[in-house]
Amino acid sequence: MAARVACPGVHLPLTNKFLVRMAELLFDDIFRVERVNPDGKKFDKVTRIEARSEKCGMFMQLDVNTDIYPIVKDERFLMALSTSLSLEGGQQSLADKFEYIMHGKLYKISDETRAKTSDGGSGPVIEVEIYVSFGGLQMMLKGDPSHCAGFELEQRLFLLIRKLT
Repeated sequence: MAARVACPGVHLPLTNKFLVRMAELLFDDIFRVERVNPDGKKFDKVTRIEARSEKCGMFMQLDVNTDIYPIVKDERFLMALSTSLSLEGGQQSLADKFEYIMHGKLYKISDETRAKTSDGGSGPVIEVEIYVSFGGLQMMLKGDPSHCAGFELEQRLFLLIRKLT
C-alpha cells in the first residue's frame, strides 16, 4: 500500500478523545469554493464547483449532487480521499465523520508542464491531474505531484466532504 500523502500541518479533526488510525488516507485538505457552474448549469441536480485547497494549493473541479448536498461560492469544506472507510479498533466508520461521501474509480493521471512558476520565476513547473469518476459525477484534482504520490490508475476511492463553519 502507498504511504499517506498529505500537506504538512493538515490533519483531519476526527475526534478529541482518541487518535484514530485509518486504513489508507491518500489526501486531505481544506478547500474554498471559488466558482460554481463556471460553464453554466448543465443538469438540474448537479453543480460543478471549482475550489482551491488552503494548505497544498491544489485546484479541484468537482460535480456535486446539490439536490442532497447544497454547496455555494466561498464555502469552506474539508475533503479527504481514502481507499477505505474502515477505522482500526472499533465499530465506527470514516463515513461517520463526514456529511457527503462518494465512491468511484481513478481513471486517468496526467502530467502538465508549465513554463513559468506561479511566483513569476522562469523554471518549469510540473503539475499532475488526477481524474476520478463517481458514477458519472467527475472530479479533477490538479497540483504538485508530491501531494499525489499515493494515487494509482484503476484505484477505487472514497471522496469524503464535511463543511466547515
